[in-house]
Amino acid sequence: MSIGTSLSLAADLLRQDELVAIPTETVYGLAGNALSPDALVKIFEVKNRPTFDPLIVHCKDRKDLEKYVLEIPAWASALMDQYCPGPLTFLLDRQKNIPDLVTSGLPRVAIRIPAHPLVQQLLQRLPFPLAAPSANPFGYISPTEALHVHAQLGGKIPYILDGGPCGIGLESTIIGEEEGRLVIYRAGGLAIEELERLCGPLERRLGSSAPHAPGMLQSHYAPKKKLLLGNLEKLCMEYPEASVLSFQISLPDRKNLVLSPQGDMKEAARNLFAYLRQLDISPEPLIISELVPEYGLGPAINDRLLRASTPSL
Repeated sequence: MSIGTSLSLAADLLRQDELVAIPTETVYGLAGNALSPDALVKIFEVKNRPTFDPLIVHCKDRKDLEKYVLEIPAWASALMDQYCPGPLTFLLDRQKNIPDLVTSGLPRVAIRIPAHPLVQQLLQRLPFPLAAPSANPFGYISPTEALHVHAQLGGKIPYILDGGPCGIGLESTIIGEEEGRLVIYRAGGLAIEELERLCGPLERRLGSSAPHAPGMLQSHYAPKKKLLLGNLEKLCMEYPEASVLSFQISLPDRKNLVLSPQGDMKEAARNLFAYLRQLDISPEPLIISELVPEYGLGPAINDRLLRASTPSL
């Protein structure tokens, strides 16, 4: 496996149905030709991902996206005008040209237009869209730097396209429609309250053992160590040997990483996966953490923490 910035090499490999790790504004993705069953099988094999968990398709622009969905409803069109390209994924009825492997046989496809300039340049070179779940072993912490991908996928893929640290650090928000109601299937890099200012109240359907969209499984994004959530003061007394992931407050006399000393939720989101990864390889036997306030990207951060946490020891 090599790391670099060669768009021509990345495009050549993808045309040969090889996999390439790519940067996006959210997290690094494990990309393959979304229209090629051979490439799609490799994605599931490399990630050890169950085939009942759907993938997200990444398109270069709206005109490209329209090739793979039956229609773009008015609500989706309005959101695309406002937020695309960006960290918003749409769950829409798919065309027959989308393989069943992408959607796990479901009638809708999760599809988005990424904003990262390097992946945009890559997509412009390709005659097909890219299926790209997070570039990590299934269920583990999502990667936000090229070196994270290198550490966890080893020699399983030939190339990592290095676009620097991800600007958002959380996966995309996923939205769809059911029976005339707009539904959030995954909280992510676009705050739900921001979407609600344009769309009105949104139904939240987060977490499932039978997912309708990517990233909905109830246990996900988890470190290898036990992660306990709760009141930090109480947890620190009960587990003095644990490392700590806190929102704003720095705790003395123990390994402690602070998501955002200034209480900036965007900074906290950018740091979340990287800090979980650091604590996962530190010598302490377990991690304790707290939920963050429920504003801005707070619900998405808490969603990741809850699904990464251990119910009890």
